[in-house]
Amino acid sequence: MLDVLGLEPDDEHVYRALLGRPNSTAVLLSDQLDMPLTDIDKALCHLVGWGLVIRSADEQFTAAPPAMALGALISQRQDGLRMAEQALVTFAEEHRAAMTGNSISDLIEVVTGVDAIRHRFLQVQQAARTQVRTFITAPFVAVPPGENSAEPVAIGRGVHFRAVLDRAVLAEPGIIADAVESMRNGVQLRVADQLPMKLVLADADLGLVPLAVTPAGEPGAVLLHRSGLLDALDALFETVWRTAHPLELAGAGGESEPAVELGAEGPSDLDRKILALLLAGLTDPTAAAQLGLSPRTLHRRLRHLMDLAGVRTRMQLGGYAIRHGWVEPN
Repeated sequence: MLDVLGLEPDDEHVYRALLGRPNSTAVLLSDQLDMPLTDIDKALCHLVGWGLVIRSADEQFTAAPPAMALGALISQRQDGLRMAEQALVTFAEEHRAAMTGNSISDLIEVVTGVDAIRHRFLQVQQAARTQVRTFITAPFVAVPPGENSAEPVAIGRGVHFRAVLDRAVLAEPGIIADAVESMRNGVQLRVADQLPMKLVLADADLGLVPLAVTPAGEPGAVLLHRSGLLDALDALFETVWRTAHPLELAGAGGESEPAVELGAEGPSDLDRKILALLLAGLTDPTAAAQLGLSPRTLHRRLRHLMDLAGVRTRMQLGGYAIRHGWVEPN
């Protein structure tokens, strides 16, 4: 847990043991933790040096208050990260200046193979400082739904994510659960009738565009650095984003959720999911399958919503849902 602060596992074990047993000797800690005395001595030396442990004159050790000791280490790490971010900006500017006037081969890197594409896909997101934008299309070759480990990490450091899904992707297994989890984390999702390509953009600096399978049978991609081509992809994303339909899938939902009853003030989270998927263009069977519902249950819930809205057709229901904030408008 404390490895992010530079502590070794043995250091953390010893520190946590001292939290509950102040004024312990190295021998007592060795017996308690069943660790060699040499390892205990080494860990105590580290902890005393970092100010996490206080050594008395008679060689007894006591853990310093965590709020004070660990708080100081965390502050030091935060200061170091801020300095690293400032260095990153400087290095990035130096790199851009060096790349100016370089050949096409310096601005475009060809990546071949599933593992290499997955590595670059994660790296692009890790390099983002403010935003990541993506076009998501099927099939999923390098990173299937639920396996984008870089997304939550980037979100945790304040990176904003926007993604446009090809409408056909919504029928892929697992995509709805992945979309719900992403939106819970703050990702904005929209749906387009058809996307021209897969795409990942990190700020205005990097872009990854997967390509068709090579003649040798391996998937390929190109990694683009800042250039006129990257600017064009930036503009393409923003154009598609403006015309795409917002996808709103509130909560987790499930077959066991109560249906909307007549006289209720609004739809449940599951009802909002149904409306969002149908407005995004999914067929009834596909929407039902993605939500784990039977077609009969989906039709029953739509009937409840139509009664609640006082309309007779699905088209009227869609208009009512948009006007009354049940789903987001385009």
